Amino acid sequence: MIIDTEASVTQAVLQAYGRTTDPRTREILLALVRHLHGFVREVRLTEREFQEATRLIAALGQRTTDSHNEVVLMAGSLGVSALVCLLNNGNDGETETQANLLGPFWREDQPLCASGDTLVRSATPGPSLFVEAQVVDGAARPVAGAEVDIWQSSPEGLYENQDPAQADMNLRGRFLTDGDGRFHFRSVKPAGYPIPVDGPVGELVRAAARHNYRPAHLHFMIVKPGFKTLISQIYVPDDEHIDSDVQFGADRQLHPPRRAGASDGLRGALVFAGPALRVAGRGLAPPQAADPLQGAGVNLGVALIEASRPRRRAGVPGGGEACRRTYRHPHLDAPNMS
Repeated sequence: MIIDTEASVTQAVLQAYGRTTDPRTREILLALVRHLHGFVREVRLTEREFQEATRLIAALGQRTTDSHNEVVLMAGSLGVSALVCLLNNGNDGETETQANLLGPFWREDQPLCASGDTLVRSATPGPSLFVEAQVVDGAARPVAGAEVDIWQSSPEGLYENQDPAQADMNLRGRFLTDGDGRFHFRSVKPAGYPIPVDGPVGELVRAAARHNYRPAHLHFMIVKPGFKTLISQIYVPDDEHIDSDVQFGADRQLHPPRRAGASDGLRGALVFAGPALRVAGRGLAPPQAADPLQGAGVNLGVALIEASRPRRRAGVPGGGEACRRTYRHPHLDAPNMS
């Protein structure tokens, strides 16, 4: 097709990609062309702005390394990661717990822990945290033998693989649910932290006069054969950035309620129980109708009980026995990093 006017450019591109053989690829490409060309027309993109846009896109790739993905960071900062996650998981918490972002700090070799262990492996000053959790299916039946990965930042807002001062695997652990679907552990209260702003994402954040902080949270990932892997987070409700997460990940259904009478975020309990499991838990949806678990969702109920200062036992920061270092994580089937 020979181009006659600016309008015929779009028609020519749609005609060319309309011959794409795979139906889903064709659907995506045609929608992309329509929306992208519509965007250019709506904002009346200038040549200089187009050149700047191509520079930013190239810089996203140039800034991406084995340990940092600027493209995914940008997707999160534009709310795309959160949108994809919400569209594909959780059913708004109605039938299973709402999924949330995996983030870049998960490690597949997290140590296996006994219920009741501490995640603290080196001196980590900060308010103590106690977590009690239960994994249940859509009919509120306990799910035994589910593998649950937990990881978090320190009270200074750093993960152990960012911070040379922390011991290897500090504030990380992997648990198996018991016959009642339960497990519990001790830790310290996490803090929020900034995302990197020394690349194109930083330019975006500064242009919008936004801060670059994520609110404090605990990561959960639940795996069991026959169920879709569930990835989510629990957010600390008293974090100053809870309503302005730079990655748009702080889903309201993952904000635990405060216990009546709790004076501040460092005392009392954050409880998820009964009906609130679907509001604050983690959900696992089975992938195939032929599976005996077909039709079940999985929810995680969590109680987070914090003290005003860390509890310690001799020789073990934070109290309790350090988690055993025997590990091997099964296949991760649903990553969502940002």
